[in-house]
Amino acid sequence: MKRKTFFTLIIIAFVLSFFVTPVGYWGKIWLMRLFASPPEIIHVADRKEINTYDWKLKDANWDFFNFQRSKGKVVFVHFWASWNTPSAAELKGIQTLYDAYSDKVDFYIVTNEEREPVEEFMEKNKYTFPVTYRIVGANAPFEIPKVQGTYIIDKNGAIVVDSKGTHDWDSDRVTQLLESLF
Repeated sequence: MKRKTFFTLIIIAFVLSFFVTPVGYWGKIWLMRLFASPPEIIHVADRKEINTYDWKLKDANWDFFNFQRSKGKVVFVHFWASWNTPSAAELKGIQTLYDAYSDKVDFYIVTNEEREPVEEFMEKNKYTFPVTYRIVGANAPFEIPKVQGTYIIDKNGAIVVDSKGTHDWDSDRVTQLLESLF
């Protein structure tokens, strides 16, 4: 076998591994994290305030509660799904952010999945942030993204970050933003 053919086959096998093996899943996660940028911060003049905090949700124990409890606090709301690769790529940075700011920021890591796959995903990845379950059809104070998206809300209810893409949440820009909101 020629050397060029050998290397071509190696490259083809590597690319195929991204589609048909677990190595591909973790490879995609790693690449998404590598190329993720910090989210865009909305300029003060362009920030919109949420019009209500009345939003019914469920906690990890499946008990109902209301988003109203976060009124007057800095809030981080992230929508995700365990089966969505870009969504999963963001969670490591969110865990780091949660570890650093859980005492100063209310975190809502929101999914509309059932408990069992979410609990398995959380255990497998050793995430400790609290999972919030969305009640499908319940009114929310902002637009619910189709799968993933993140909002950071200041103490006055202004939306400071409105992100629908994959971002690096463990970045200096996010840390500086959160520090400025306290």
